[in-house]
Amino acid sequence: MTLFRGRYRVESARLPGRDYSRPGWYFVTICTRNRAPVLSDVRDGGVTLSPIGRIVAEEWGRTETVRANVRLDAWVIMPDHLHGVIRITHRVPRATPRWDGPSRLHPGTLGAIIGQFKSIATKRIRAAGHQAFGWQPRFHENVVRDECHLEAIRRYIANNPRKWRGPARA
Repeated sequence: MTLFRGRYRVESARLPGRDYSRPGWYFVTICTRNRAPVLSDVRDGGVTLSPIGRIVAEEWGRTETVRANVRLDAWVIMPDHLHGVIRITHRVPRATPRWDGPSRLHPGTLGAIIGQFKSIATKRIRAAGHQAFGWQPRFHENVVRDECHLEAIRRYIANNPRKWRGPARA
């Protein structure tokens, strides 16, 4: 951790120099706050979504409907996280040369896409009466390198429920 303006901050997990608005395939993992197992139940290799998990599934599915530059591939909702493959098909033109929005994230970037998904899902979940729900502040991503890597990720996602042993606790 480093100091920024007198406060400690966690270093970015993003690849230095990578333009995350660039077309490509990304494998993302988004975890619930404190890895709370509130999204689904996994039994005998099958996933049963909770009411919270159903909202998450609906909003994840809408991601490509509301964003013309996004296509979804394989995904699964586990008890305390979501794994998904996202393809950014093209850059979103910026309205102004310099983005002056409330966030440092530029529209159409992977961070903006995930941030918007998490925000909308959280609002719906809390409106449904689950006030304590939250996500971890960040998400994990891997840039998909090639077709072999993509196929390995798809297998990992498909097999994740069969391999589930519960959350790892320290």
